[in-house]
Amino acid sequence: MGGMTSDSETTPEMPDWERRFRAPRVGLPDWAEDAPDRSLFVSNATGTYELYAWDRTTGAQRQATDRPNGTTDGTLSPDGEWIWWFSDTDGDEFGTWVRQPFAGGADEPATPGLKPSYPAGLAIGRDGTAVVGRSTDEEGSTVHVVPADGSAPTVIYRHPESAGVGDLSRDGTLVAIEHTEHGDAMHSAVRVLTLDGTIVAELDDSKGGTEELGLEVLGFAPVTGDTRLLVGHQRRGRWEPMVWDVAAGTQEGLAIDLPGDVSAEWYPDGSALLIAHSFEARSELWRYDLAARDLVRVDTPPGTVSGATARPDGTVEFLWSSAAEPSAVRSTAGGIVLEAPGFRPPGSVPVEDVWVEGPGGRIHALAQRPAGRGDGPFPTIFEIHGGPTWHDSDAFAATPAAWLDHGFAVVRVNYRGSTGYGREWTDALKHRVGLIELEDIAAVREWAVSSGLADPARLVLSGGSWGGYLTLLGLGTQPGAWAVGLAAVPVADYVTAYHDEMEALKSLDRTLFGGTPEEVPDRFEASSPLTYVDAVKAPVHIAAGVNDPRCPIRQIENYVDRLAARGAVHEVYRYDAGHGSLVVEERIKQVRMELEFALKHLPPRMPA
Repeated sequence: MGGMTSDSETTPEMPDWERRFRAPRVGLPDWAEDAPDRSLFVSNATGTYELYAWDRTTGAQRQATDRPNGTTDGTLSPDGEWIWWFSDTDGDEFGTWVRQPFAGGADEPATPGLKPSYPAGLAIGRDGTAVVGRSTDEEGSTVHVVPADGSAPTVIYRHPESAGVGDLSRDGTLVAIEHTEHGDAMHSAVRVLTLDGTIVAELDDSKGGTEELGLEVLGFAPVTGDTRLLVGHQRRGRWEPMVWDVAAGTQEGLAIDLPGDVSAEWYPDGSALLIAHSFEARSELWRYDLAARDLVRVDTPPGTVSGATARPDGTVEFLWSSAAEPSAVRSTAGGIVLEAPGFRPPGSVPVEDVWVEGPGGRIHALAQRPAGRGDGPFPTIFEIHGGPTWHDSDAFAATPAAWLDHGFAVVRVNYRGSTGYGREWTDALKHRVGLIELEDIAAVREWAVSSGLADPARLVLSGGSWGGYLTLLGLGTQPGAWAVGLAAVPVADYVTAYHDEMEALKSLDRTLFGGTPEEVPDRFEASSPLTYVDAVKAPVHIAAGVNDPRCPIRQIENYVDRLAARGAVHEVYRYDAGHGSLVVEERIKQVRMELEFALKHLPPRMPA
């Protein structure tokens, strides 16, 4: 693959689990709207995830970024002349936008006059004007127009609550933003402005924060002068799209009666929508003709489509995988669109769907059994997803596969708070944060033991981010249930985490808890792992990024100090990055440490 080389050497002795991490892979290529043969994609070909430019006319590919801790946040200008990427410091998510010529050259500031911030959306106009969303603890959310001529940026929006740039109209006259001025960070409203800040239209399904209904900007129609905006809404209890003409004031619902969540993006000529449908941990694609109101399935294999885009010629490119088969960028025209250099990662085992009755309704979980290890019961790891507004799916993942290779069963739970099962399921965790999710995990744990899958004495609770938080909270509130805990970049001391985290997450926490730690101290105390740290019995391994703005290091140290004070069995690994790592060897190192920790501390299997 021209322009891309792999520094990751493999040997026959290398175990499959390491090969899965080291195997070069690519993300779905993004393409320039007015120069569709110019693309940008993410790859780990050098061992670190970076951005690559791809000229489809010549086939040439070029690594565009090269930083010790990697780069994944980037986009192309509409004319394809510039690569914009977000430059932070070692994963702290605080920085500025820079740009470089598509063909190569020096990076330069893309938004002169704007100080470093957390990013909150970006839209680039055809004349080079940029609309930049920013967030800082001091200023809250701001939206700036950065003129192409280098003159000073102007502020067109400012508010203490979280907000961000959604999209810019094709002709560059209208900008759509998502905001939470009503104080509910889980349910955004949409506002459309001109570039001088004049309000053109408003849409707020939350009715000032009195109803738990959110909106999301999916994109303006890709036609000059067209004022139609594609908007995601929750009016029927799930995410689905509608077309809002912001000039005419009309809203057109779409006849898409598919179960589960539905999202969409425009086909390049504006005549149809590419529908992404997610249901029960799997996803598929459809084409919706706006004139005929006709829904036709786009052929994709069973599994998960984690990204898709409609090309100008009408074909669809999509990133697909399943739990058993590694990801690939495919096209409806047939074949693989883009392949990384080097070897393909080994496959893994398929998932089994599990439905368990829980206190809040039926819980969907995904289970995997280690191949060639008999019928069980197995040592079992509960891999808890982050978010919490996310869900585990039938998609390829190297970490669960590593545990399967070591003889573990893997169970993943789409607890209340997860997406993909309707708005009520996602919104259910308010005010009893963490505790509700753990009720669902406990119900699935009971199934795993009673079904004969899991050895009750050899259960591992594990997760990263929100999953790490639930791990520490679960070890303290369910101390007899788990033999080992593995928590990566967790919330450990919720009060300190609130005060140290980025402002946008403070807004989310106020929504989840119904106030600040000072306003609702009992709720924060009930939901903080630190409250239960002295009850933890299981050995616990904690990994923490020292530059993490989401789960800051100080609150983790507070928790670790309490473990150490009573001599609890624990290990802590601190690494120089933010909320996770984009360096392949660092990821392998952390998984190896967790495997070794679990195997060291799990009791041996009792003879039958």
